[in-house]
Amino acid sequence: MRLSESQRTIITESVAEVFGQDVIVRLFGSRTDDAKKGGDIDLFVEIPSVEPFKTRKSVQLSGKISRKLDDMINVDVIVKDESTRISLIHQEGMKGIRL
Repeated sequence: MRLSESQRTIITESVAEVFGQDVIVRLFGSRTDDAKKGGDIDLFVEIPSVEPFKTRKSVQLSGKISRKLDDMINVDVIVKDESTRISLIHQEGMKGIRL
């Protein structure tokens, strides 16, 4: 996994601030491959209930993390709650590394 300890802390704390403590966050995509370089941060956030504002909150979370990382890295956030219809991107996110 190509995230530093401080980056992982920023991500998990930011997710908790936006979505609460009862969520699971996973890293997926190119950052899970130690052999690659660069790339954005792809996050998959699982919420145990229905979140009516998940799109707004995912954009808020992306901006919050990006700002805390000095706007140097693009952050993509995929959110799954109880109402989400599972697609290929959700399947990929569920295979990610839990932070």
